[in-house]
Amino acid sequence: MIDGILSGLRVVEASAFVAAPLAGATLASLGAEVLRVEQLGGGIDSRRWPLHQGRSLYRAGLDRGKRSIGLDLRSARGQELAGNLVTQPGADCGILVTNLPARGWMEYERLAERRPDLVMVVIEGTSEGGSAVDYTVNAGIGFPFVTGPEGWPGPVNNVLPAWDIATGMLTAAAVLAAERHRRITGRGQAVRLALSDVAMAVTGHLGYLAEAALVEEPRGRFGNDLYGTYGRDFQTADGRYVMVSALTGRQWKALAEATGLAAQFKALEDLHGVDLSEEGARFVHRAEVSALVEPWIAARTLDEVAERFGAHDVLWGPYRSFKELVRQDPRASHLAASPVRFTTHPPQPAPAASEIGADTVAVLRELLGLGDDEIADLRAAGVIG
Repeated sequence: MIDGILSGLRVVEASAFVAAPLAGATLASLGAEVLRVEQLGGGIDSRRWPLHQGRSLYRAGLDRGKRSIGLDLRSARGQELAGNLVTQPGADCGILVTNLPARGWMEYERLAERRPDLVMVVIEGTSEGGSAVDYTVNAGIGFPFVTGPEGWPGPVNNVLPAWDIATGMLTAAAVLAAERHRRITGRGQAVRLALSDVAMAVTGHLGYLAEAALVEEPRGRFGNDLYGTYGRDFQTADGRYVMVSALTGRQWKALAEATGLAAQFKALEDLHGVDLSEEGARFVHRAEVSALVEPWIAARTLDEVAERFGAHDVLWGPYRSFKELVRQDPRASHLAASPVRFTTHPPQPAPAASEIGADTVAVLRELLGLGDDEIADLRAAGVIG
């Protein structure tokens, strides 16, 4: 645990995959005590790729800063202990986050009988209760048909699980909103949010739904070109790739000055009777603009491009592989627990994930007051490891 802005808050997490573990990791990174209750020996996340020496790097990343409690959740005693952790008394306890089926010991009504002000946030696939994961949701939300190279005939999936990430962050916000409501009113909350609804809401916020409803011609694919403005990838003389953007008039002027192409850009404006300081004009004539920028970048190394662009405050960035990122960026080896920087809580190193079940005995002793004999009985019965 870290000394963060949420220190003192205790959250129980029963989860798998990405969204719910990410919600717990986000709360833990801000200082909350997050107890990840998982099946004795590890659930499906314990073996999820990528693996290193048989250990899941996926789990190690998503469980940073959490305490791991391994219980036989198929047994009545294991379920009872998990329920006891969820319903502990105290103003900062009684919070459960899960994306597992909320039935049996995890039914809200059953837990709320023991703690009426329980805050429980349940992530679902669809609001109708159907199963869904990021990749099946993304398939039906439209993005695969605007992702990928121009002219590509079929759908293109996104490697980044964007809807899982958005749902995880929104889940953390839901926990804090429900906890605030409880502090004010004394009442608990059974919060539900569906992956597919989060995707629909974000798609609406970004204007894709309105565009589809109001514009006759459907949005097409534009490869690495930025839609509605100017930006795309270029290759340098030493074989590196850079992303160059000009979203504002000031950034467009900076690109013109850095490349010395102001006169050529002005000639394009005169030829077409347009003002390239406007985003829409830059997008419409992006191929002609790029035909000028491309040879300028191709004649220079990455270092030369960086020096020139840096001097003129051009909006740009180099492409890097994960390997290059690890080798070149010190943040990759010195991760902070949270990227959020508060004036009262400076960034701290991210704690490593506990081994599965490593905190079981300590938590049962500290929080539930179990003694040596009870711990020994649980171990003998196979309820704990």
